[in-house]
Amino acid sequence: MKELIGTGVALITPFKEDLTIDFEGLQRVVNYTIANGVDYLVVLGTTAESATLSKAEKQLVVNTIVDTNAGRLPLVLGIGGNDTQAVIRELETTNVSAFTAILSVSPYYNKPTQEGIYQHFAAISRASEKPIIIYNVPGRTASNINPVTVKRLATQFENIIGIKEAAGDIAQAMSLIAMCPKNFLVISGDDMITLAIVLAGGAGVISVIGEGFPKEFSKMVRLGLNKNVKDAYKIHYKLAPAIAYIFEEGNPAGIKGVFKSLGICGNAVRLPLVSISATLQTKIDSFISNL
Repeated sequence: MKELIGTGVALITPFKEDLTIDFEGLQRVVNYTIANGVDYLVVLGTTAESATLSKAEKQLVVNTIVDTNAGRLPLVLGIGGNDTQAVIRELETTNVSAFTAILSVSPYYNKPTQEGIYQHFAAISRASEKPIIIYNVPGRTASNINPVTVKRLATQFENIIGIKEAAGDIAQAMSLIAMCPKNFLVISGDDMITLAIVLAGGAGVISVIGEGFPKEFSKMVRLGLNKNVKDAYKIHYKLAPAIAYIFEEGNPAGIKGVFKSLGICGNAVRLPLVSISATLQTKIDSFISNL
């Protein structure tokens, strides 16, 4: 899966002021990220506010991104949940022909044991016609996937090809890199420690900040993959304030503030999320004007 090494970005869903989907804004976001050097696009992840999109809206978002991308970059589709059978039904009834892989989050809220997490992904693996990237994000799911469980899945199921690791724990990421098969992709899901994970042997990132600053962030990742440490860290430290800003009041409210500042789309989000404060928007505006 060499096409998924490097910088993937988790696409937002832009909304108009009345909170209907801004499809023209979505087209601009897709074209902006592609034009500025990212390696692949992730569709309907958490950053897309998929939890507040209807089934019909999700399909329209998918259609818009597939059509706008027009085969230029590999696409990864988010299909996950905390009801294993419902995830399997979605996998079996969704047209995934345009996608290179599926990103599937660990079950949230239920707090399964490691054995439960293993059985969940084993069942999904058997049902999926596409390769699967596991998504570990304990801050949202309330349970961590241990490296031993990941290794077990990676060695027993050929179509489980990687993990988006967003525990924010560099030691755990290093354990994954050390324990899992050589061709298994350990992908950073945490922008602030992406470079550290890449330099430790990770395959890249599925990023939020990389969507707002695609040229700079994807260059940093490429430098990291080529072990050009000094130049890569120059970019990391230049972007670090922006990474802090976009998560200060939650994702994707922060990255939508970046897109508002860039004039690509508005910063509206759907409840229970709220748009960032005027104070934070000013900080983001100032960072972009100085960059």
